[in-house]
Amino acid sequence: MGIAASRPPLIVIAGPTASGKSGLALSLAEQIDGVIVNADASQIYRDLPILSAAPSVEERDKVEHRLYVIRDAANPCSAADWAALAKAEIDTIHGGGRIPILVGGTGLYLRTLLDGIAPVPAIDPAIRARVREKEVAENRAELERLDPEGAAGLNPADAARTARALEVVLSTGRTLRSWQRERSGGIGDAVKLKALVLLPPRDWLYARCDERFRAMISAGAIAEVEALLARNLNPALPVMRAIGVREIASYLAGSFSLDEAVVAGQQATRNYAKRQYTWFAHQPPENWPRFHEVPNDRALELTKAAG
Repeated sequence: MGIAASRPPLIVIAGPTASGKSGLALSLAEQIDGVIVNADASQIYRDLPILSAAPSVEERDKVEHRLYVIRDAANPCSAADWAALAKAEIDTIHGGGRIPILVGGTGLYLRTLLDGIAPVPAIDPAIRARVREKEVAENRAELERLDPEGAAGLNPADAARTARALEVVLSTGRTLRSWQRERSGGIGDAVKLKALVLLPPRDWLYARCDERFRAMISAGAIAEVEALLARNLNPALPVMRAIGVREIASYLAGSFSLDEAVVAGQQATRNYAKRQYTWFAHQPPENWPRFHEVPNDRALELTKAAG
């Protein structure tokens, strides 16, 4: 696919949670009549607008937002699902002559949209069941034998990714990495892409994480989680693993005091931000500028230049 020279650019503002992405995107969209498109795996769900730090109703009224708080928690949204939704929104926005601004910290979503997805065939259900029943150490040992390169790239304690890599090689006879070299369906080569990665000072970022989690509690996150738990959803669903759900659930169950839940939620948020920070520092293409200051007017000008 060639780049559509007549179309407006696609702007991407990425980075860890609490890094200032949403505020920067809002300012930019107001100045260039842009449309903000969600690229955050939790903010797509209707059930956790507070705990996921989704844009407020007032912010969504101020500028147009797409793919926020639209999906029920019982209906998981995979990276491929989101990429299909995002492609449609980007096409519609471009068709109207406006600029889409992708905003989020879910690297897998962005990679799937821009680079495409590996055409891995459906996994044999019997193989999947067998792999998922085993302990991570047992799966790790088998993966090291069948796919040593893939195993070397995984944290030994990462049960989900280890199981996925193992079930792929057992079911298809090929490693997951070999399938990933055949990614297709990405739009990265078909758009005029302008990206900015926010990597502000870590002490500022972690303080923002702490402050924001406490603000979420004050804004009603506890009632939000209580309503989610009342639905008795499958605990394996993505929304049930959102940052803060486990900690607030422990408070509601009486296992934590409120202060303990807040401290645990703040720690979980900082841990998540740290993992995202490392990913966004190294994984996106080298030509994606990294902005290491607190988001400011200079960051706005860097992104505004795309318009």
